[in-house]
Amino acid sequence: MSSGVSDGAQRDRPESESSSDDGVQRGHYLVGLDLSGRKVVVVGGGSVAQRRLPNLITAGADVHVVAIDPTPAVESTRDVTVHRRAYRDGDLDGAWYVMACTDDPAVNAQVVADAETRHTFCVRADDAPFGTAVTPASGRHRDLQFGVLAGGDHRQSAALRAAIGRALADGSLADGDDAHHAPGVALVGGGPGDPDLITVRGQKLLQQADVVVADRLAPPQLLAELGPQVEIVDAAKVPYGRSMKQEAINAVLVERAKAGKFVVRLKGGDPYVYGRGFEEVQACVEAGVPVTVVPGISSPIAAPAAAGIPVTHRGVTHEVVIASGHVAPGHPDSLIDWPSLARLRGTLVLMMAVERVDAFADALLAGGKPADTPVAMIENGSLPTQRVLRTDLAHAATTATEHDLRPPAILVIGDVAGFTELAD
Repeated sequence: MSSGVSDGAQRDRPESESSSDDGVQRGHYLVGLDLSGRKVVVVGGGSVAQRRLPNLITAGADVHVVAIDPTPAVESTRDVTVHRRAYRDGDLDGAWYVMACTDDPAVNAQVVADAETRHTFCVRADDAPFGTAVTPASGRHRDLQFGVLAGGDHRQSAALRAAIGRALADGSLADGDDAHHAPGVALVGGGPGDPDLITVRGQKLLQQADVVVADRLAPPQLLAELGPQVEIVDAAKVPYGRSMKQEAINAVLVERAKAGKFVVRLKGGDPYVYGRGFEEVQACVEAGVPVTVVPGISSPIAAPAAAGIPVTHRGVTHEVVIASGHVAPGHPDSLIDWPSLARLRGTLVLMMAVERVDAFADALLAGGKPADTPVAMIENGSLPTQRVLRTDLAHAATTATEHDLRPPAILVIGDVAGFTELAD
């Protein structure tokens, strides 16, 4: 007897109704299994098995996979014991739960039969009604788990799972917790600009905020979705213009939190990438205010990606350096070794550099950077107003001036800046 490997063409039925001996369709009894430390056997090592493993591992099960030719993803999964061979009698000994996931119906039928003689529940992935258990379309929201059975319609159950997950994430469906968050501060990265690029956790905390202290680059659409009871504090730092001092921002965070409010410090990008996030964490810690950090999608990676530019590419660049352009080369406050950056063979991403493109280009050229090094300037990355200017290092300053480049903008310098989405 041999065990096959499920491929992408196999139907993975997450659930179904079963038929009794009298021909009557009966539903299933939903139950949560405590599999922690208990043996679970998965027969088959293809795409179907691959999708089942994460939840089993999360549950703490002692997972054993039996497959002749498991996929690389299955074989390399941590905390799983893989037996590279055909299924054989005795593989289910000591198992609390079994999944038959091969592409050979005869093997799957034998696995179900062997499990039944041991009074062990078994899922049959290729023909669910012939198993003794079914897998619901399951999801997770924070500490909440949920599953959906839709009478055999696996597409409907998957769609309902997705809808429930979205509703829990955006707060339109209560999860049973008190909607009011405990007093404290959360530093939330809002992403590069597109409101859809905030993380699920960040959006959830934003919906619970009493006070939002928002950067200029925080997605404004996210603020528009807040209720009228939420206090919004403008902490904008306009380049070379008006700005709220960092000390004042720190004071607001601490004062509102100590007044019993849950404060979200909403930033563009990631709180720790030129966002002064750690200064704000230090202020909260020193004041005894609970604080958490929610990472965000950072613009020096995301803006080039939105423009079709990879910051790394096999055989082209093995390094990426992100540098700040808020002070000019040679300035006493500058911490950047510009001659070293000029010798960089990889990708250089400059942030906050719009006002000094000429100075940075001159410094790199003086350090030996070739004049024909490709340069891409990405304005308003990820937004509908995104604009991409392509040039080379020798003409970067002229291009920025002629096209009136304005912040926020990212400069990408290096071979990848010459790539388009059609590049090999």
